[in-house]
Amino acid sequence: MNSLRTWFVLLAIILGLAGTSTRSAAQSDNSARSGIQAPSAAASKAEVEQLRQELAAQRRTIEQLKNLVEQLVDVKSRAPSPANDGAARLINTTYPLPAPAPAAVAEVAAPPEPVEVYQKPPDKKESGVPINAGWNGEHFFIKSNDGQFQLQPYGYVQTDYRSYIGDGAPPDTFSVRRGRFGFQGNYGDHYQFGILVDAAASTGATIRDVYLNAKYNNALQLQAGQFKEPFAQELAAGVTNIDFVERGLQSLLYPSAASAFRSPGAVIHGDVNGGAFQYWAGAFNGKGFSTNNTTSVPEAVGRVRFYPWRNKKDSPLKEFAFGGSIAYSQARGLSNELTPATGSPDAAFIFLPQFQANGNVWRYEGEFTFLKGPWGFRDEYVQAMFDRTGVGTLTLGGLGFADLPVVRFKAWNSAATYLLTQERRPENGTPRIKHPVFGPELPGGGGRGWGAWELAFRYSGIQGNEPGIFFNNVFTPQNLPTFNRHTDEFSFGVNWYLNYWVRFQSNVSIDRLKQPSTIGATPQNYYVFEQRLQYRF
Repeated sequence: MNSLRTWFVLLAIILGLAGTSTRSAAQSDNSARSGIQAPSAAASKAEVEQLRQELAAQRRTIEQLKNLVEQLVDVKSRAPSPANDGAARLINTTYPLPAPAPAAVAEVAAPPEPVEVYQKPPDKKESGVPINAGWNGEHFFIKSNDGQFQLQPYGYVQTDYRSYIGDGAPPDTFSVRRGRFGFQGNYGDHYQFGILVDAAASTGATIRDVYLNAKYNNALQLQAGQFKEPFAQELAAGVTNIDFVERGLQSLLYPSAASAFRSPGAVIHGDVNGGAFQYWAGAFNGKGFSTNNTTSVPEAVGRVRFYPWRNKKDSPLKEFAFGGSIAYSQARGLSNELTPATGSPDAAFIFLPQFQANGNVWRYEGEFTFLKGPWGFRDEYVQAMFDRTGVGTLTLGGLGFADLPVVRFKAWNSAATYLLTQERRPENGTPRIKHPVFGPELPGGGGRGWGAWELAFRYSGIQGNEPGIFFNNVFTPQNLPTFNRHTDEFSFGVNWYLNYWVRFQSNVSIDRLKQPSTIGATPQNYYVFEQRLQYRF
């Protein structure tokens, strides 16, 4: 548009100059045709002087118009940025022409119309500061201005005090159960990552999680690195969100239980139909933290979970879910791989000795969850079988390598919780505290108060069966004893959420060791008192 108006201005100047020349020529021609004699020398000099003045005035006008064009070009190059909403703006600017000399007014074209300068909005990705940081109500964050890169530091600390009553129980003690810190974030919309280090691990600072999740869409995702194997619902819950200080006895049979349930591997997973169906299928080393496999056979894990009424808005069973898991791996006796350690999670006792395993290892699990307002109900059942094919020793007088009966385990866990302060109980998360004791309030909070209070009850048990066998060798007869033991536990708990990030837990457990595996030990009950202060960010 600027170019078009500039050409009109220049055209007007040319026409003005042409008109002046034509009138001068016409006047000379008319004088010749009318027979008028040529003017005198003095008169010719005056006319020449007048023409010089008119020409000088037109030159000044041309210079003024040139200055006007230069001003228009300069305005376009220095136009201000548009509003933050990115909408294009039209700036109407009128530039009045400077007044020409009186003798040239009749010869100059009319001033141009007001000029419209179009300002193109800048790209939003190039506007503003390159990064920003802050608090999103739950986590600190650092992210790029376009949201394509985000980093969130996170972590949690759990400090415990435990006391015991029972013959042979551990001493009372304070401890830092977990002190984990890390980062999580995303690259664009399709990549999420995380890293978590436990500074309170008994072996020193240890990497717990390090993974990258590639998300094509909600139904198709691939995660690789080191992280928890997807087996069982209580394992899927974060340790900051479990209902009790420790997981139930069924957790002793989870894969990689000796290494915080984590192992290097990869898993394909997804949520289908708005989360009504969830699935996981993965392969892991199954030997613990950053450990090479010993059998060349990966540990395969599969899990499914169904929410039949999740998409029914008014259904009372909207938050009912059920599912199951299966895992297969192989144990190698020559690598001294054993059946699971059966020390109770609260460290009160050891339930069953470990046995050398060699061959197939199978695990099965069933689960269900039902949440309704402040209520929560959860249940699990787990079985595990460990082959002992070709185990033994080559020492003189030993068994040699022999096939021994399969060792079988089964365990269960049933729990119920109720929030006295009527917050809604999420499936895997912290309740949204209505009246925190202190600290920042979440959106929708109702001011200061006594926090949220929750009651919890759990019944958990485990049974192990190691069949004995008698080898009637002529020279070295051998007899392996039979172990068929079971134990169970009742737990009562109070959870006090001081705010969304701080929780105090108090548990009382009665561990009933009915059939001790240690020769000479007497059946007894252990009373375990656990208190935990947890804070996270």
